Amino acid sequence: MTRFRPFDAVDYLDDEETIAEYITAALDDPDPDVFLAAVRDVARARGITQVARDAGLGRESLYKALAPGAKPRYDTMLRLLHALGIKLSATPVRS
Repeated sequence: MTRFRPFDAVDYLDDEETIAEYITAALDDPDPDVFLAAVRDVARARGITQVARDAGLGRESLYKALAPGAKPRYDTMLRLLHALGIKLSATPVRS
């Protein structure tokens, strides 16, 4: 019998390009929980405790900010993204 390990994106978030593509794909989804889940995955890949420390947040606060349905403050997300080494940018939408 073949056994498979459950898929976990964290196992593949091991370089900056992959992380950037993953976050970009999450931003394309209209569901904000998809973006929060992607940021949470990147934080897990980098180490939740270290990311929380770098962002100036407690671990529990970080988990709450990235929970499904959460509505984290803008400044919290900026600090978190900065701690992850992620910079968001805007591009015009073409129809």
